[in-house]
Amino acid sequence: MAEGKIEQRLAELGIELPPTFAAPPGMNFISAVLAGNLLFLSGHGPTGPDRRLAYRGKVGEDVSEEDAYKAARLTGLNLLATMQKELGTLDRVINVVKVLGMVNAVEGFERQPFVINGASDLFVEVFGEKIGRHARSAVGMGGLPNDMPVEIEMIVQVSL
Repeated sequence: MAEGKIEQRLAELGIELPPTFAAPPGMNFISAVLAGNLLFLSGHGPTGPDRRLAYRGKVGEDVSEEDAYKAARLTGLNLLATMQKELGTLDRVINVVKVLGMVNAVEGFERQPFVINGASDLFVEVFGEKIGRHARSAVGMGGLPNDMPVEIEMIVQVSL
């Protein structure tokens, strides 16, 4: 891994990126695709270093809003780790373009944007306002794979 300015920023913040994983066996997709100067990242969840979900369940029933925020932040860390693996250094990120956050929540839950702030706040903390602020959708779902409370995908603009 190249030691760049963003990696130094992570160290200053006391953030260690988790290990990256390939798509689960039997799944027919990859974690990221570079198309021109855009890196498309597949949906990631709140997995810990042991490859297991650190959070499970529906927000508003099994998972509190506060823990869902933490799950979204962990998911953001997993996305950063995949970016770093694909790009060699996070310094190649020019702009976080778009984030789609999906929240596995009980019917009537309306605070999806506050949950997905866990990832959005992380991206601004790491990259700064100019690069880290992004367009975003935060939506509720009736369920997510493996009972994840959140799943996040994103698009970033990168230097070639």
